[in-house]
Amino acid sequence: MNKVKPRKAMVSEDKLENFSPKRKKHGLHVSKAVPSTIGDRLNIAILLFLYTLQGVPLGLSAAIPIIMQKKHITYKEQAQFSFSTWPFSLKLLWAPIVDSIFWPKFGRRKTWLVPVQYLIGFFLLFLAMNINDWLVFTENPNTTFLTLMFFCLNFLAATQDIAVDGWALTMLRKENVGYASTCNSVGQTIGAFLGYVVFITLESPTFCNKWLRFTESTEGLITLQGFLYFWGYTFMIATTLVAIFKHEKDQSSQHDSHDLNLYQTYKLLGDIMKLPSVKSLSIVLLTAKIGFSAIDVVSSLKIIDKGIPKDDIALI
Repeated sequence: MNKVKPRKAMVSEDKLENFSPKRKKHGLHVSKAVPSTIGDRLNIAILLFLYTLQGVPLGLSAAIPIIMQKKHITYKEQAQFSFSTWPFSLKLLWAPIVDSIFWPKFGRRKTWLVPVQYLIGFFLLFLAMNINDWLVFTENPNTTFLTLMFFCLNFLAATQDIAVDGWALTMLRKENVGYASTCNSVGQTIGAFLGYVVFITLESPTFCNKWLRFTESTEGLITLQGFLYFWGYTFMIATTLVAIFKHEKDQSSQHDSHDLNLYQTYKLLGDIMKLPSVKSLSIVLLTAKIGFSAIDVVSSLKIIDKGIPKDDIALI
């Protein structure tokens, strides 16, 4: 009886090439390297810290309206102050400038990151020196000046966001670039939490007397002025450390052929914005919150008017 020998699968060389860990497709090398934080843990920690710093001004911008509402300002003035958060929605307009203009010897991202963070620290210290006169100890807050100051602060924070986003692409190894978005989301959330929830609760004497003290006091554990001073100095110190000890990788040999000047960058941005899918997405994003944005913004202010403590609102 003849035995049937198993036939060997015949695979062409072209098909075998598809199973290679790295292959060239359409002029690009596709890598299947498994992401690993080993070797990038310090870089991830630095990115997380920078994004946390970025979230603090956002948190403060959310806390200031609650403090102003206790001063019984009008909703018109609240609406005026809301313009201070617009830079994060409009940063696409000046992102090409941040990406195209830099000092190569200092670093493509540090050219913007270092001076911008120093300016944020300066603005926080300047606010700390004047916040009592503009808001805390007055019954008529200078809403216009506060709006201008926080608009500048958020403009700088948005510019820092652009620089850090770009730096993350070269700071992390290629297989770990996906962690950049995680650092962004987690860091900004932590920073906003510190600037809003932590500040509001620790500044509230009611919360501190109930949960953190054995002897009651008429003041919270921290003040707005002290909080601004702390973060102002933190920005100054952190920026100095980054400027001295953290160096950018030399990417000149890899990216020179792909670098675009300012005009080319804006032209490319315009071409992208003309894509049908981008137009559709833009319309959705610009109109998605029309139905409930008023409720989101006004409800907390109405609750304050009804006598609910601001620390309870922050915790909610």
